[in-house]
Amino acid sequence: MNTRWSRLSAGTSSSKMGYAWALVFCVIITVAAMPLIGYLDLANIVMLFLLVVLLIGVKFGRGPAVLAAFLSVALFDFFFVPPRLSFTVNDAQYLVTFAVMLAVALITGQLAAGLRRQADIASLKEQQTRALYEMARDVAGALTIGQVSDIVRRFLLDGFALDAALLLPDEQDNLKPLAQLDSRLHIEQRLALIAFDQGEPVEDYTLSGYGYGAGYFPLKAPMKVRGVIVFVPNSRNPDAIREQKPLLAILASVVAIAVERLHYVEVAQSTQVQIVSERLRSSILSALSHDLRTPLTALVGLADSLTLARPQLPAETLETAEAIREQALRLSGLVGNLLDMARLHAGRVTLRKEWQLIEEVIGASIQLLGRSLANHQIRVALPKDMPLVEFDAVLIERVFCNLLENAAKYAPPGSLIEIAGNTKDGSVEISVCDQGPGFPPEKQGALFEMFVRGIPESATPGVGLGLAICRSIIDAHGGRIYEANRPEGGACVTFTLPSGTPPTVAEESGT
Repeated sequence: MNTRWSRLSAGTSSSKMGYAWALVFCVIITVAAMPLIGYLDLANIVMLFLLVVLLIGVKFGRGPAVLAAFLSVALFDFFFVPPRLSFTVNDAQYLVTFAVMLAVALITGQLAAGLRRQADIASLKEQQTRALYEMARDVAGALTIGQVSDIVRRFLLDGFALDAALLLPDEQDNLKPLAQLDSRLHIEQRLALIAFDQGEPVEDYTLSGYGYGAGYFPLKAPMKVRGVIVFVPNSRNPDAIREQKPLLAILASVVAIAVERLHYVEVAQSTQVQIVSERLRSSILSALSHDLRTPLTALVGLADSLTLARPQLPAETLETAEAIREQALRLSGLVGNLLDMARLHAGRVTLRKEWQLIEEVIGASIQLLGRSLANHQIRVALPKDMPLVEFDAVLIERVFCNLLENAAKYAPPGSLIEIAGNTKDGSVEISVCDQGPGFPPEKQGALFEMFVRGIPESATPGVGLGLAICRSIIDAHGGRIYEANRPEGGACVTFTLPSGTPPTVAEESGT
């Protein structure tokens, strides 16, 4: 590619060889026309010289064509116009002939040279377009940004005597070179940041040709600016960026699209791996839960049978049986959470929504956890005009049970656990607050992930699934859930449910 373009560029300018050929062709046509003096009119011989000028202009350009025009007039005057072999002109009309011949020759040579130049430029553009297409095809098939950089640099070095460097933003939007820069390349970080922030090319030709970046073009992709490509001209062609600016702008667009494509490929691959990992984890949880539930149920039954055995077992044995039963029930609850989490993640839970009062589910949850909440005060503060809400009572009951159980675990005995509710922006908002130590600030936002606990190493039993299950259930209902610490101390977990449009209930009229 470099050889082709060098040849085309050389063809667009006059060369010493062209002037020599102009002289040779004028001499040849003079020698060839000498025997024709008695057979051809001088006007026809003039046409032969004009033909030579035209051919010289087409082949070698403007300079040799001008030389051929003057040589043709001089040779025609000396060898063909009486008196021959002299520049003396007997008839003044030949002066007009010379003037017209020179003008026609110059105009013809100029037009032919212009045509030649346009043809060379068109050929060069065609070669550049084809090379750009081939480069874009290679970039489209690149698997990494490093491959994109290598393809672009090779393309520029071969065709334009340019080098290039890709600058991509990090997480703080600081532009960093894709790879270690060659010691001969120098980049102005300030100019790169201006191009990145403004989304427009920035040019600086102060040290063009000495290894310094002269053109800073932003990588403007459809979604955002993905970085900056810096073009560095070398000493062979320090004006390459000025000459090829439109093509370099197209090149920057091609690179920007390639970088954005690879970014989204990476995001898609990461998401795919995450989805597969979640499916695998859910499958393992589901399998373990099913396999553990049966022996745990049997263990609880055996512990109950020990307490009912006749004759009655000694007190110490009965205490041990009760401890076995409590631990088996606790482990069964953990297994139930694992199974629920697996089902929610697999999307196998079908919501059975009905319009009902939220306070009924709250009451059922408190009654279900009576033993766990025995050492705490419970206060429910709901407005009297709380509307009906459409939800799955079994699942929302599980949300309340998990939140209340968490509050009872971490709040000190005898403290208050408060359940409050209100309507806000088309949603019903419910909060469960305690007077415990609150959530660790560094864990806020991550507590609703699976197996994440506020205090990893804690004597309080749990595996970090309660809040994750709550979030999955609330998300399935189209609401949201979040946590916060109370200014006066303690933690609050708040969730919302869409209020919708409850059905109207007709009041019964007395008879």
